Amino acid sequence: MELMIKKCTKCGATVEVLNDCNCKDCGINCCGQPMILMKPNSTDASFEKHVPQYEIDGQMMKVFVNHVMEDDHFIEWIGVLLDNKLTKVFFKPGDKPEAIFHYQKNAEIFSYCNKHGLWKNEVN
Repeated sequence: MELMIKKCTKCGATVEVLNDCNCKDCGINCCGQPMILMKPNSTDASFEKHVPQYEIDGQMMKVFVNHVMEDDHFIEWIGVLLDNKLTKVFFKPGDKPEAIFHYQKNAEIFSYCNKHGLWKNEVN
């Protein structure tokens, strides 16, 4: 399973796509235009951090992002993709962007910033 997130460039709406259409001139539209596929970033060159990090504690792992959680700039969710199942924890401004998940080597972890999009890291 590949995580597919599409975003409207006008209003900022996002959708998680389970099975995208491959027809010519077809796809998911919003505000009268096609939504764009967001590719996850994995390197963070900006001052604020976006790439999700993790700490392992036995069978569990804490996934977190060192990021501001202000009204207009925050991590909306953190997720783990494991065995074709995506598990997400959602946040709002003021929350601490961290969550506990079951640990499994080779899982993919994601974070989504309301301003800077989708970010990815891999669990070793």
